[in-house]
Amino acid sequence: MTTLISLVSSATNLTPKWQNATWEDYLNYRDAPITERVRLYFYQNRLLVEMGSEGINHSNISDLFTMLFAFWFAQKPEVVFSSYGGCLLEKPTAKIACAPNIVLYLGENYPRWQPEERRYLNLEQWRIPDLVGEISDTTLASDLDEKKYLYAQLGIPEYWVVDVRAGRVIAFALQKGKYEEIDQSKAIEGLAIELLEQTLAQLSTGTNGSAAHWFAKAI
Repeated sequence: MTTLISLVSSATNLTPKWQNATWEDYLNYRDAPITERVRLYFYQNRLLVEMGSEGINHSNISDLFTMLFAFWFAQKPEVVFSSYGGCLLEKPTAKIACAPNIVLYLGENYPRWQPEERRYLNLEQWRIPDLVGEISDTTLASDLDEKKYLYAQLGIPEYWVVDVRAGRVIAFALQKGKYEEIDQSKAIEGLAIELLEQTLAQLSTGTNGSAAHWFAKAI
């Protein structure tokens, strides 16, 4: 059995590694007190533990995307949207778990927490998100490999990888069970991926707040 100590050690590395583990290992780690400070992924009998606290660039861009969603949908008040970035998602029958930085639900039937429920989102109780994404600072290789296959296996229609260092957004739409790269979002109708990259470019001369305002004027 994978020990919590070894997983904590892995999570504190600059580039966390996937480790062989059982679903029971994942459950034990999920329910341990340290879970509040990490993000967990489980797929094909492998476990990834990422530290919950992130660097400045990662946090800056993660918050930027939350603002972008708010500005975009402010112009489309008829669209119901909910954001759950960083929430632990779990599908027990498939033995898959993940905690994407971006989790977006569009329309009604979005998850609602009830008192006494566990603090993670059970995908056998709620529908899958319309879009998820990863903010990739030190995790780009895994985000384009294992996590990409994980999200495809869950059937999530659209997946974004935000490459912090290159200032690019790699977007994928699910086509016949596999992700194909796209240049315009299918989940968020009318949103060009190029516009997201142009918004990221604004960070070189300003704040995430000023970049978000630039985006609001551009749409």
